[in-house]
Amino acid sequence: MTFTDLTDLASRLLGGGVVAANDEFFAAMDNLVNPAPSQFETWTYGPKGKVYDGWETRRRRAPGHDWAIVRLGAPGRIHGVVVDTAHFTGNFPPFASVDAAELPGHPSPADLAAADWTPIVPKSPLKGDNRNHFPVAPGPRHTHVRLNIFPDGGVARLRVHGVVAPDPALLHGLTVNLAAMELGAVVAGCSDMFYGSPGNLLLPDRARQMSEGWETARRREPGNEWVLVRLAAAGRVRLVELDTTHFKGNAPGSAALRATADPGDETAWFDLVPQTPLQPDTRHFHRIDSPHPATHVRLDIHPDGGLARLRVWGETDG
Repeated sequence: MTFTDLTDLASRLLGGGVVAANDEFFAAMDNLVNPAPSQFETWTYGPKGKVYDGWETRRRRAPGHDWAIVRLGAPGRIHGVVVDTAHFTGNFPPFASVDAAELPGHPSPADLAAADWTPIVPKSPLKGDNRNHFPVAPGPRHTHVRLNIFPDGGVARLRVHGVVAPDPALLHGLTVNLAAMELGAVVAGCSDMFYGSPGNLLLPDRARQMSEGWETARRREPGNEWVLVRLAAAGRVRLVELDTTHFKGNAPGSAALRATADPGDETAWFDLVPQTPLQPDTRHFHRIDSPHPATHVRLDIHPDGGLARLRVWGETDG
């Protein structure tokens, strides 16, 4: 596994955003955290020149460099950064660096400007029209990163991969969605993800289309497909949502959800939702009376198909 297999903490899907930049003359800073790949169309020109799907500053005529500050959608421990210069060929920055900081609450751009920033990627050369990968030695929890480009130019996307580390106050003693990626839940195993990533099940908000869910290939042999999720925290499950929104001709026929606090012990698993029929394009809610704490859940779909979201609401221990 490489660092790019970890959660993109800066993704707009998790609520990431670009809160400040010193310049965005040619292309908007908000494009940096767009989860979709950058697009390029030869015929798109506007009053300021070629329209790029990225962040692009004007040609610098004075000493210094340009920068953009990104609020991570999910604070965490950073393992690597990708500075993607897709489609920027004669106008990409020759160098970039990345700093990180942790600030509590909801800091303003002025608060961020005065923050204590720690370098996590030193000033490094970039290639144009390329995904530039920079591994980072995992350190403390961070909430924001600052991308510095030298001296100017365009960057299509910024990916900040790592392990989610939420504010403990958001978890302890509360009822939360234990299967939320933004709180630290992750997919620990999956039988098939031919059409869609199982990680999509854990994303916030409603899926806007079928591609934003988990979908398997058509199963042609006995058995069923499944996904294993490590919950954000140990807790007692009270409500489960199995959401097949947008899956109309390809929803599973049925599903079951089991849980455990010891995934290595087959005898420790218990039912949350016994195998039950699913309807296409429907949000299915199941109230649970679960006296046992759980750290993992396993969703089994029969025989195959797709779901948009999995929600596992519960009371955290501690």
